[in-house]
Amino acid sequence: MSGKRYLDEYKIEAVKQVTERGHSVKDVAARRHDTQPLRVEAQVRPASKAGYNHSSRH
Repeated sequence: MSGKRYLDEYKIEAVKQVTERGHSVKDVAARRHDTQPLRVEAQVRPASKAGYNHSSRH
């Protein structure tokens, strides 16, 4: 199960980079060496719909 937890934390960090820090999906994907930005977008979209947006952007 530790692999699942790692994946969850990895996804949460990607969402935070977009929603809290204001980075673009494309930039987050590039920094994570993900060749498909749609994977990152697929993580961010459900989180945004669930209300995971923070107004304290840096």
